[in-house]
Amino acid sequence: MVIEDSSRLRLGVAIRAAFRRGYTAADLRADAVAGLVVGVVALPLSMALAIAAGAPPEHGLYTAIVAGMVIALTGGSMHSVSGPTAAFVVLLVPVTARHGVQGLMVASALAGVIMLLMGVSGLGRLIQFIPHPVTTGFTAGIAVVIAILQLGDLFGLGSLHGERIWERLADLGERFGQVSAVDLGIGLLTLAVLIVWPRITHRIPGPLVGLTVATIVGLLLAGAGHAPVTIETLFGGIPRRVPMPTFPWAGSGMGWDEVISLLPTAAAIALLGAIESLLCAVVADGMTGGRHDSDAELVGLGLGNIVAPFFGGFAATGAIARTATAIRAGARSPFAVVVHSVFLLVAMLVLAPVLGHIPMAGMAALLLVVAWNMSDLPHFKRIARIAPRSDVVVMFVCFALTVLFDMVVAVITGVVLAAFLFMRRMVEISGAQLVGGPEGHTIGGLPPGVVFYDVAGPLFFGAAEKALGALTVVGEGVHTVIVDLEDVPAMDATGLVALESIVERINRNGAKVVLTGIQPQPRRAVERAGFHDEPGKLELTDDLDTTLRSILRG
Repeated sequence: MVIEDSSRLRLGVAIRAAFRRGYTAADLRADAVAGLVVGVVALPLSMALAIAAGAPPEHGLYTAIVAGMVIALTGGSMHSVSGPTAAFVVLLVPVTARHGVQGLMVASALAGVIMLLMGVSGLGRLIQFIPHPVTTGFTAGIAVVIAILQLGDLFGLGSLHGERIWERLADLGERFGQVSAVDLGIGLLTLAVLIVWPRITHRIPGPLVGLTVATIVGLLLAGAGHAPVTIETLFGGIPRRVPMPTFPWAGSGMGWDEVISLLPTAAAIALLGAIESLLCAVVADGMTGGRHDSDAELVGLGLGNIVAPFFGGFAATGAIARTATAIRAGARSPFAVVVHSVFLLVAMLVLAPVLGHIPMAGMAALLLVVAWNMSDLPHFKRIARIAPRSDVVVMFVCFALTVLFDMVVAVITGVVLAAFLFMRRMVEISGAQLVGGPEGHTIGGLPPGVVFYDVAGPLFFGAAEKALGALTVVGEGVHTVIVDLEDVPAMDATGLVALESIVERINRNGAKVVLTGIQPQPRRAVERAGFHDEPGKLELTDDLDTTLRSILRG
């Protein structure tokens, strides 16, 4: 369904569109079934992703319950399922390590404010200009980091120490002699089930089967005196209570200085969340033939991330795998996500004692599969093989910075590199060429003393000098210089100043300049700058033919 809303209110666009088309009892039944299916998938993933971010598992459930529902009811995508995602893990782990869970929630709320401002200010469509090599590079880097972070739990060693990846790997090497055969065995068994089960059937989600097998095996081993590390032994289990309103910073002891220090990370969370959420909406559109509202989705995303921390949640964004699952299960509107949230709440209240027995090694195996799917290695290899060399360099730089440092550095560096490469390509296609006149071939019988330049490409700060560098009066006796701007689609302040300087220099040499064929955006720029017809100095004409006829008549 194409979501069209001409009103300025970018709130609840998708849900209002569902009502406008006519929401029936059949739609509700389809959404209920889809919501239950995706809820089963989201239950273990939400807990696993919270643990991966350094938080107790219930906070992942709170995120999926609260943020998922708020974003669905206030956003602009008909089918996107939001909640904790693997993409955020790399950004959230350092925050939790330094500031605790309260700091994690504060950073998430700040990111929500930034997302909301992005949506209100109409920046949703600008996210599509993030270059593909940048997103491919840091997504693959995130996958590698997530996989490395799971090795501690997989081997029964607990969290690996150190902030950087190489420090964690060094810690793993030092403690490798302490590997638990019980935890490693459960982890490898879970991993095998997660890999093999989808080849058998998709009717029952693989994570449900894999973690059920892991839990049963863990209980049997515990009965034999070989208990693995579980959610209960590590976190004290999962509380059986409805998430209640609280202040994210309560009890954290955080001052304004610490809050301010979280702003760069919050901005990175907001940017990554916007990219992931809008990419998820695009995938959903491709599967359903619909079209989302980018700005409305960012408004909903911002509200969800603001509200969730007040109920114990943290950063949330659109989850592509869960969204695809919901669509395949027959979801028709955002109500499917509401059902998914209600299911998670009920499951947490009813199954909390059982969920506490899930082995940590099984959760690590689940996240290893998530990381593998997220890396999309075939696509990464294909881009590396077919893309221009400069794009490949950007992709590998983003990948390396994500793995070795962090997402903030990777995203900023990647976007800046891509911008420089874009400017270089624009410079390469920009230029001015002497086509007719004393030293060029004749165009339409140009009279003596007239030269003609053809300028091509955008005149912006990276290309103006090259584009106009050749625009000089050739020889003596030239009284008119025609500058054809028909192939100049855009002009910024630098291009405008450069053009103004060229006109003044030519005028000082005693020649008149004729600017012809100016496109709408450059014309508005030159008009605002005060360019106007001045006898003997400057003339503005609509097209080259008119200019040539006027000169030949004169």
